[in-house]
Amino acid sequence: MNQTPEEFEDKDLVETAGIPSNQGEFVEDNLYDLVGGKEFFKTLCSKFYEGVAQDEILRPMYPEGDLAPAAERLQMFLEQYWGGPKTYQEQRGHPRLRLRHQQFKINPAARAAWVKHMRAALDAQQLPAIYDEQMWGYLDSAATAMLNTFED
Repeated sequence: MNQTPEEFEDKDLVETAGIPSNQGEFVEDNLYDLVGGKEFFKTLCSKFYEGVAQDEILRPMYPEGDLAPAAERLQMFLEQYWGGPKTYQEQRGHPRLRLRHQQFKINPAARAAWVKHMRAALDAQQLPAIYDEQMWGYLDSAATAMLNTFED
């Protein structure tokens, strides 16, 4: 039986779907919340930089002896991108990713190394496929956007 909007008693009620987060809690917000918030991104970036620390292509791009500040910058950027706090922009201004990376030689080999370590870091988080695919789609295309040379 079809009802007109006037006949439907709950016409002003809006129903939302409950989506479980990585911790099993139900949230109705953005990917930042869905994957576990700050702790997720902190762990992701820490794991990523464990790989970078051992990488002969990527490690020389970081002049600082300690990679912790770089991990924190990436964490803040990803948190902001996925709907978390705007700390990155408050502290560093607009991300301008290509401009900030312009000084580094980012060729296909560097991209492949970055992708390898980020994929391993993301895999270690064991996200539900729907979140993993959404996040990976961005990370993979962002890595391609950083290419600035095809020279070895």
